Amino acid sequence: MNLLEDICRVPVRFCEIDCMKRVWHGSFVAYFEDGRESFGWNFPGIGYADMQQIGIYAPLYDLHIRYLHPLIINDVAIIHTCYVYHPGARLDYAYKIYRESDNILCAEGNTTQLFIDERGMFLTDIPDFYRKWQNTFLINRELEK
Repeated sequence: MNLLEDICRVPVRFCEIDCMKRVWHGSFVAYFEDGRESFGWNFPGIGYADMQQIGIYAPLYDLHIRYLHPLIINDVAIIHTCYVYHPGARLDYAYKIYRESDNILCAEGNTTQLFIDERGMFLTDIPDFYRKWQNTFLINRELEK
């Protein structure tokens, strides 16, 4: 299966820095979200706005991060967000965050999101919009090979 990957740039802001003058570990969660948001813009149909329009949401269920090298103020984080296929009603992504100045891998991780409806009920079947998205971006790409 062809890799679905998005790459975005995020400048490190002062509010993301801790007392050690490094990006606070919790800010990497926001960088993962920046990556998912950019991914949704570049592979339309599973972005937050797309889902919100039809009354479906995808809260985080699982999150893992490994911290390897620090980022500091004025660095630029290069966020690689890759879609990871798993069967079922879930969204899975893998991330790698690099420091732009020297291309050093600073953090990596993955997330799993589960679908819920407007009442907060988990969806156990794959929603129609997600099946259409998979047909567009997974099955059609596989046929193009």
